[in-house]
Amino acid sequence: NTLEKDPSTREEEALIEVFKKQRPGEPPTLDNARNLLRSLFFDPKRYDLTKVGRYKLNQRLNVNVPDDTRVLTTEDILALVRRLISLPTNLGVDPESKDFAADSIVLSRDPIRAELDEYEDFGNRRLRTVGELIQEAFRVGLYRMERVVRERMTTEDVDAITPQTIINIRPVVAALKEFFGSSQLSQFMDQTNSLAGLTHRRRLSALGAGGLTRERAPIEVRDVHPTHYGRMCPIETPEGPNIGLIGSLASYATVSEFGFIQTPYRRVEGGKVSEEIIYLDAAEERQYTIAQASERFDPKTGKFVHGQVLCRSKDGEAVMADAKHVDYMDVSPAQIVSVATALIPFLEHNDANRALMGANMQRQAVPLMITDPPLIGTGLEYRAAVDTGDVIMSQHAGTVADVDAEKIVVETKDGKDEYHLTKFMRSNQGTLIHQKPIVKLGEKVKAEQVLADGSSTRDGELALGKNLLVAFMPWEGYNFEDAIVISERLVKEDVLSSIHIHEYEIDARSTKLGDEEITRDIPNRSEESLKDLDERGVVRIGAEVGSGDLLVGKVTPKGETELTAEEKLIRAIFKEKAREVRDTSLKVPHGEGGKVIDVKTFSRDAGDDLSPGVNELVRVYVAKKRKIAEGDKLAGRHGNKGVIAKIVPEEDMPFLEDGRPADVVLNPLGVPSRMNIGQILETHLGWAAAHGVFADGNGEGPGPNQLLNLPNPTPVATPVFDGATEAEVDEALTRWAEENKDSPIKFKIDKKRPAGRKTSGKVRLFNGKTGESYDQKVTVGYMYILKLLHLVDDKIHARSTGPYSLVTQQPLGGKAQFGGQRFGEMEVWALEAYGAAYTLQEMLTIKSDDTVGRVKAYEAIVKGENIAEPSIPESFKVLLKEMQSLALDVNVLSDEGQTVEVREEDDELLRAAEELGIDLSPGSLRAAARQPTAEEVEEGQERVDQDGELALPADEALGDLDDVDVTPQAAAAEEVEAEVGPVADADLADVEIEE
Repeated sequence: NTLEKDPSTREEEALIEVFKKQRPGEPPTLDNARNLLRSLFFDPKRYDLTKVGRYKLNQRLNVNVPDDTRVLTTEDILALVRRLISLPTNLGVDPESKDFAADSIVLSRDPIRAELDEYEDFGNRRLRTVGELIQEAFRVGLYRMERVVRERMTTEDVDAITPQTIINIRPVVAALKEFFGSSQLSQFMDQTNSLAGLTHRRRLSALGAGGLTRERAPIEVRDVHPTHYGRMCPIETPEGPNIGLIGSLASYATVSEFGFIQTPYRRVEGGKVSEEIIYLDAAEERQYTIAQASERFDPKTGKFVHGQVLCRSKDGEAVMADAKHVDYMDVSPAQIVSVATALIPFLEHNDANRALMGANMQRQAVPLMITDPPLIGTGLEYRAAVDTGDVIMSQHAGTVADVDAEKIVVETKDGKDEYHLTKFMRSNQGTLIHQKPIVKLGEKVKAEQVLADGSSTRDGELALGKNLLVAFMPWEGYNFEDAIVISERLVKEDVLSSIHIHEYEIDARSTKLGDEEITRDIPNRSEESLKDLDERGVVRIGAEVGSGDLLVGKVTPKGETELTAEEKLIRAIFKEKAREVRDTSLKVPHGEGGKVIDVKTFSRDAGDDLSPGVNELVRVYVAKKRKIAEGDKLAGRHGNKGVIAKIVPEEDMPFLEDGRPADVVLNPLGVPSRMNIGQILETHLGWAAAHGVFADGNGEGPGPNQLLNLPNPTPVATPVFDGATEAEVDEALTRWAEENKDSPIKFKIDKKRPAGRKTSGKVRLFNGKTGESYDQKVTVGYMYILKLLHLVDDKIHARSTGPYSLVTQQPLGGKAQFGGQRFGEMEVWALEAYGAAYTLQEMLTIKSDDTVGRVKAYEAIVKGENIAEPSIPESFKVLLKEMQSLALDVNVLSDEGQTVEVREEDDELLRAAEELGIDLSPGSLRAAARQPTAEEVEEGQERVDQDGELALPADEALGDLDDVDVTPQAAAAEEVEAEVGPVADADLADVEIEE
């Protein structure tokens, strides 16, 4: 008890005591002590509770201090002490407890239970919005600037001071640049599709400056808390180390002026629901009883249908309360989830883990060339599309006076509104950002009507994928373990094709040896390879380019070491104007290509703002149409994802009784253990919607899905937690069967069974190859399928030879480095298990880091000889060196016990050089580097004068050794070229060995 231990009994003693603890070295006087305490808590310049601090203090301590008092008051201190005294001193240890340590510190009073604060409670956690973070960065910049100003004012002459001489704005600019450039929360926007951008802008993060770290975050913070209800989505969060730390704002939530997340409720008075909407934060909500949104009431009177209503009570429990005691009611069942989660139909039938995957994968859907809005939606598609800002809305009502691909003009009563469309722009992820008009000339438009679609919307509705005919059945083992079989129709008709744009960039810099130059004049290039470059050396728009083709020609001055006398003479005689340059042009990377759609050039001469040292910058945009291919990833909205394993000709796909082949065959085993039954309900309801069961009598459904080639497909909305029930899905299928009795497709309907169980919705399918009927009936229907950004074209990679790591001499790893296939420890076991000794030896030697052996193997392949025995791998030599560095003398012994000499790389170099007749001994290198004497220059001059050309005696040291490639590879390759002519890259697939 600190009050018992405190020796001071008067105010003065207490002040002196505090001063002694805070400033141990200074003389403790009463004035000093008073000033110290005042500056710590009561001086507005030194102490600021901020608006939100005052608000929370008033709320927690039940004091009534004005909002603009942002320092502590006496009233606050007294209330704080009272509050602390009222806290329980005994946390109630169970009498049976064996925890003697806890028992010893607990006083023997009756146990008192108290609600201790939880830091994961949203009443105690606030949101720091971007404005507040920028303000903080700006304040830091201003403080730094203030310090500089003070320093200059003390040093400068008072009479000569001007604002220009003492104020330097650099610290403020630097602080803002640092905030936007290197803050943890400054991220590259996710623009894969419209939904991805919207979700990224609504993200909540517990990480970042002043927040938690992934490693230290406790489980409680990551878990779902009751106060998240209506504020943060309990489903949408990343899988992996950030789970629970990064969330998404719920669909109706807003942020209060103090940074607390609020959610809307309808006011209920005397058991009647009113139209009044109130926003409450988590702390305010605790004192009320709140009914759920799906509770039924009479829309005319507002009275609840039932006397007892299911509610959340004041302590967060679910209770049945009397209608008269209800204070508020949720505004919508979708209130608790985020936008992406609210787009999943039948969400309530899915396991939470799969719903999480479904919400996250919708953000990875690639915008397709031709998109469909979903047949089975949730009713939120229009709102989501409009709020992304990717569609163009009319500002005023009027008539469309002009419309083309580039712009739309609407004539209003106040004049003309002109809207410009975005065409073929690249998103941050390389997908397409593109707008196309959906209004016709002369059409009357209302205010806020959608005039143009974005790349992932259709008729103003979010459209991320396609409605495809899906069958749940195994197909010859090709859809084992989440693999997917699709019909060739999807490839031929571009059903799942998308456009991707790559950006390539090159800059011309000033170097020590001179400026780099963008030009068409490139050494050692055939005219054929320059055919698509214009006179500037930049590729023309519209050119088809493939891997290795030139996009921008660029030459860089070569490093010219000190010239020898002879070379200086050659320069003098042939008046060589151009110094040596090398080709550093921008080429299309390995395995890529497409059509050039745009070129942007920037130059310092034209006044463009470029980085220091850069004179010119060229950006080339290459677009490519990617059809769906084996290895691409597809997914539904229920976390049901898979990779395409086989593309089957249309005629071989299983077909319905009316001859329609299925588009996609999914494995039924993907459903039971995953517990995402939403996909089955979507498939059944999709069948009913596609066949016009819900069409409104006039033979025309409200949405365009012409690609289904069905009479009148009708989109259906089934909102989350409030959508179609199993009984309604069953009824829709039964209705279709009764209305289409003449159709060859028959559903088995059992009228005796209870509602929701009258039909299985399964149909008879036929084998496309044999025409025979399958034994069992199959679930067939329409499902919304997304093509995800994980495309096989971005991942596939092959290499024969390429770059090697400097230390281990093993090939680098990964596609970005043009590396080899990783061959790890377990893969070695696999080859050992098969006894594939020679394959394994190759993997560990000539395909990896046996530097001499791989050159000899190359030579043997080219000459058509047998490959020689491999030698010792480089990594073994590195191991020896590491052991030697630990002062261990290690020798390598042969089977016979003879010492094996491990030759160094340098020894090999010298040996190869000797064979070529090049003297690489240190003395000769020094001779090569020394300046020629006057006599030697004269002698050379005479020789040139006699012959008119330079004849060097063979025994003289070579001038510029940089130009002679004396690696063993080069030596062997030169020998080979001498015998068989130029060599191509050998068929040596390199392998990276795991260390």
